[in-house]
Amino acid sequence: METQAKFIAFEGIDGSGKTTQAGRLISRLRGLGVRCHATKEPTDSPIGSLIRQMLTGRIKADERVLANLFAADRADHLLNETDGLCRKVQDGVTVITDRYYFSSYAYHAVNTGMDIDWLVCVNAVSSDILRPDVTVFLDTAPELAMRRLEARAAAFELFESGERLKSVRGKYFEAFEMLRDVENIAVIDANADEDTVAGRVWEQLAKYF
Repeated sequence: METQAKFIAFEGIDGSGKTTQAGRLISRLRGLGVRCHATKEPTDSPIGSLIRQMLTGRIKADERVLANLFAADRADHLLNETDGLCRKVQDGVTVITDRYYFSSYAYHAVNTGMDIDWLVCVNAVSSDILRPDVTVFLDTAPELAMRRLEARAAAFELFESGERLKSVRGKYFEAFEMLRDVENIAVIDANADEDTVAGRVWEQLAKYF
């Protein structure tokens, strides 16, 4: 299948099924003959490695420092000469990312108490360079997300809790409302089994392919 390359970001609170559904979409698209590249944030770059050490508490840093590191990692993700996403899209490869800048807006707003406006400005380089054709938000009840995390015995980053996930979900919707005129958001009910959610995702994305 010949199609213009797309850039699609999956978003959601921890335990929403982003990684699973991004993988399901990649498999479906490759089955249709669409050239695809799967990626995630934070990346595997040196900046991404530093971020993960901060998230797990191995390195201590102010949350505002962490927010800026995420923005730097994201810009490098787009522009690096070896594996930059901009070049991939320009070369006709559809890119599916597990998290993008809306994760920063939501999570760092909760962690730092900073206004989302500040976080949007911090990430303006990335949003100006490459805005997703669509951001897929897997909307999951925080209680269900916590049960999923507990079932896989996840090491909760930054001491994840149901109340915190509820706050993060609220910040996502605050950011969606603030940026509704410039962003294309597809909110998917993800309070269902994996196959049902995959079907709902494809209902929203089929038109792009």
